[in-house]
Amino acid sequence: MPTVKTFINDTGVVKELTGAELEAFNADRANMQIEAQAEIDAQTAKLAARQNVLNKLGLTTDEAAALLG
Repeated sequence: MPTVKTFINDTGVVKELTGAELEAFNADRANMQIEAQAEIDAQTAKLAARQNVLNKLGLTTDEAAALLG
């Protein structure tokens, strides 16, 4: 017998997921988490690179903002 889990969607409808549906749901959730982490990593790298340039120029973020408009 497949594993059955309860899932409540946005409209409040309760549905029991079969094993295949649960696997698909968990795979989708894992993919969303991977994509979100990749976006966070990209933003972090971009901010670090920006800060590195400012450090090389000897500027603070406020000074750079004033110079660049």
